[in-house]
Amino acid sequence: MHFKDKVIWITGASSGIGKELALQLSKQEAKLILTARRVDALLEIQKECNTNSDNCQILVADLYQANELKALTENAIEKYGFIDVVIHSAGTSQRSLATDTTEAVYRQLMEINYFAPVNITRYLLSHFTERKSGHIVVLNSMAGLIGFPMRTGYAAAKHALKGFFETLQTEHTIPGLGITIVSPGRVKTPISVSAFTSDGSAHGKMDEGQLKGIPVERCAEIILDSIKKKKKHIIIARGERLLYWFWWFFPGLYYSIARNKGL
Repeated sequence: MHFKDKVIWITGASSGIGKELALQLSKQEAKLILTARRVDALLEIQKECNTNSDNCQILVADLYQANELKALTENAIEKYGFIDVVIHSAGTSQRSLATDTTEAVYRQLMEINYFAPVNITRYLLSHFTERKSGHIVVLNSMAGLIGFPMRTGYAAAKHALKGFFETLQTEHTIPGLGITIVSPGRVKTPISVSAFTSDGSAHGKMDEGQLKGIPVERCAEIILDSIKKKKKHIIIARGERLLYWFWWFFPGLYYSIARNKGL
């Protein structure tokens, strides 16, 4: 098994893709560090993971707190003495128009979707340099490749995220370091339920498109395979992939479809 005894730190592990990655990795006997804000959810996942392996530890943290991320990263390293893979899965989506959305919401979206993974990565680079190995996996989005209504702040953060990690791929000189950017379309997870509305309150419901999305189990399988193959960027999508193709070759059609589907 490729991930057996590898130390893997997953942020956003309490639900969605992060949770499913944890469950699948536990079956491969990876040594897990699971981070999220909700201790109760983490304890449940830890219990489930430990039915497959006894190597699952939790590290409760609020990734919105930028001043705590350096200490958090140091604590994660201390759990097993080193980290082989970090998977940045934490994130929050958005369901509100630009004309209605407050500045505070935009700042929160940037904090969790962009600054948290960027700063944790910055704190890990010296560790990976010292070990001459490591792998960074960042959960981006199709919204990080093209725009879509009701997601101005989310798309902005995800575009920035891709820009940072794609540039890091070109400039780092760390031996053995891999960086994989994952851009999913709609995956059947509760991300729309917790998405921010214009004032920062939760959207509170599953979007129809989310309900019909790619099964989270399949999404996680593709991500793990991409890590093994050290891929630089993968897209996991159905209809959104076609929309991306329209964006490249038929921009007028893209704008028409995106507006109609989003509004």
